[in-house]
Amino acid sequence: MRLGSEFVKALDTLAEERGLDVNVIISTLEAALLSAYNRKYHPLSTTGASEKYTEIKINHDTGEITVSELRKVVDELKDPEKEITLDDALAIDSTAEIGQTIRIERNPSDFGRIAAQTARQVISQRLRDEERRIVYSEFADRVGDLVSGVVFKAEGDQIIVHINDKTDALLPRRERINGEKYIPGSTMKFYVLDVKNNVRGPRITVSRTHPGLLKRLMELEIPEIQEGVIEVKGVVRDGGMRAKVSLVSLDPDVDPVGACVGNGGARIKAVSSALKNEKIDIVVYSNDPLVYIKNALLPAQVARVEPVLDHEREATAYVYQDQLSLAIGKAGQNVRLAAKLTGWKVNIETIEPDRMPTLKDIFHDVFTDDEKK
Repeated sequence: MRLGSEFVKALDTLAEERGLDVNVIISTLEAALLSAYNRKYHPLSTTGASEKYTEIKINHDTGEITVSELRKVVDELKDPEKEITLDDALAIDSTAEIGQTIRIERNPSDFGRIAAQTARQVISQRLRDEERRIVYSEFADRVGDLVSGVVFKAEGDQIIVHINDKTDALLPRRERINGEKYIPGSTMKFYVLDVKNNVRGPRITVSRTHPGLLKRLMELEIPEIQEGVIEVKGVVRDGGMRAKVSLVSLDPDVDPVGACVGNGGARIKAVSSALKNEKIDIVVYSNDPLVYIKNALLPAQVARVEPVLDHEREATAYVYQDQLSLAIGKAGQNVRLAAKLTGWKVNIETIEPDRMPTLKDIFHDVFTDDEKK
């Protein structure tokens, strides 16, 4: 019984194109044929028992399939699935002896169709498994990377995104920017959030709200960050609304804010436009936490920052009245992001503006006495 030399050639070609080990495919095919053979010809056997007493081998060069049943030579036959009498054994092999195991070749006439069908199924499954393995191995190490994807369709609470011709990713509702439209066919940048392997193949999850997406986009647009001249120390976001990025320059001649903003704001605008025009505050990092908090509250101008006594990692920022709304931000967004960026609890207090003393201030006692009279 043969699969045929043409089948073997096609198998070799396919294995080479897909980077598969043809010997592994043949071993898998032999195991599948063995299972199919025993289901058909030993259906009443104990599950798995017949596999131990049947062998199927495929000749890689010719495609020849050899089916052999193994039997132990005994005086008295008790289990025909495992044993054969000496007389019957001698008819097959004139040198047979009691206790010896002999091979009985089988050539069932209708097994060829089953063999061909099984071969197709096994090879198709191996190809699917290999494609899944390749996809998983490609993306398993890319968690945290930036990828381009084309929005394909919505499926329940998830958006399906084509990352490449063979790979799809899921954009869950919680990872979407509020109010952003995901129109089929549109191309966007995504952050690879997670890659898991399951029975259905790799499951890749991407995000549009993760702080890492903003960091990767800035690396893409700003050469000084790519080259390590400017280091990103922290990123916090309210996806699609506002973000704060703290930076430090490792070169005293390079201004981190100017380098990231670019001429006429071109660099930061390119990043912002990729994130539904998210407003991005560029913050200069400082090892001094009080200075860092002051910088993090931009665009508000902060007069001073003081630690709260007996409260660990808590500070109060003092601002003039006209800066109060900026410091707090809409619905507390600015101070909340500043606190998240610095890792400190931040309180906002107002102070009176400095002014020149008046005559009443200078002659306070006199004015007070006159008022009493």
